[in-house]
Formats: sequence, structure tokens, C-alpha cells
Amino acid sequence: MQIFKLSLFAAVALVLATLPGYAANAQHGLDLANRWCASCHLVTPEQKTANADAPPFATIARWHINPRALAYFLLDPHPKMPELPLTRPAADDIAAYIGSLRKSR
Repeated sequence: MQIFKLSLFAAVALVLATLPGYAANAQHGLDLANRWCASCHLVTPEQKTANADAPPFATIARWHINPRALAYFLLDPHPKMPELPLTRPAADDIAAYIGSLRKSR
């Protein structure tokens, strides 16, 4: 029985390893950020108003935060930000958009 379980685990791991991974979508992240974040943050360089206490996304991009860490930060409730109904892929997309700001500067 133990060999069967081990073989089954190995087969599932092999199948999962061959599946294409989810690639974060920066354009979708921009769309989400405009919907959920723009009331407090400057999401794009063209945006004119935001909450003075919330850093612009361009500033966050210069902090060189790992995209995965940034996505986890967005998913974790914290005092200064409202709890957002983000899924993991949505948080990854927003983090990818913020990362794209660093690359475009």
C-alpha cells in the first residue's frame, strides 16, 4: 500500500510539473488597481489626485519588493489599507503592474 501511495504521489507531481504556470497579467493588474486602489494611491503617472498618506505606485515600484512578497502583502489585511476582496491571481496581477512601473522608468 505504501508503494502505491508513493507511486500515485510521484505521478501527480509529474503531471503538475508539466502544466503551464499562471503568468501574472500586468494589464489586468492596472485595471484592478484603477478599480480598487486609485481612490487612495496614484496608480498611473497621469492620475492627478490621491490620498497624501498612500504612496504612489511608482514609488512602491522603486522599493524593489519581490512581486510574490508584494502580492502576499496585498492579500494580508493591515491597518492602513482596507480589506480588499482580492484573489491570489488578482494580487499577482496588481504586483505585476507595479513591477512594470519599475521596468518602464
